[in-house]
Amino acid sequence: MTRVYRERVHFAHIEPVPHGFFYGQCGTVRYAATRFQPVDGATDEELVGMQDEGSATKYFRNSGGGWVYVGSDGFPAGPHGCGDIPAIPDALAAAWKDCSIAH
Repeated sequence: MTRVYRERVHFAHIEPVPHGFFYGQCGTVRYAATRFQPVDGATDEELVGMQDEGSATKYFRNSGGGWVYVGSDGFPAGPHGCGDIPAIPDALAAAWKDCSIAH
């Protein structure tokens, strides 16, 4: 997923935000969700670009042919978090508690 998203935004120096990664499977399809953050070595362009990009959760699916980016939420996220993302099955969004990372 990180490689797929790096290619999408053309930023080499990003990684998933710690403790904010969601992963699950419905049937034979795997799903994941995370926000990304810049890492050491990030350019000024990457740092500025990630100010907005890093605020939104990104969603991916893998049907066996590799990870595919399927969407992003807004900032702030919708009232139902990943439950508002059509590409994420309702059962998975419920298991992920709508992608809530509140402690």
